[in-house]
Amino acid sequence: MKTDTIARLEARLPAELHAMLKHAAELQGRTLTDFVVSAAREAAQRAIEDAHIIKLSVEDQIAFAKALIDPPPPGPALIEAAALWKRDVEVR
Repeated sequence: MKTDTIARLEARLPAELHAMLKHAAELQGRTLTDFVVSAAREAAQRAIEDAHIIKLSVEDQIAFAKALIDPPPPGPALIEAAALWKRDVEVR
């Protein structure tokens, strides 16, 4: 039987918040630990997803799409970078 390693997390919080969390857990028929771990997992997942999603305004979406459909000509820095890449990278 595989067992996952368990880590311990302790937190100090105001008594009012503790009471609120305990009450919410009871309303859902869960233990306080299960409620807090579940809420923390959901918040962590949202934070990670939010960090990986680029949100653009409508105007920025249009500008991005236009740049993909009709890109501007390469500038001097890109031309130089491409030349250096061609010189330094062996393509098989």
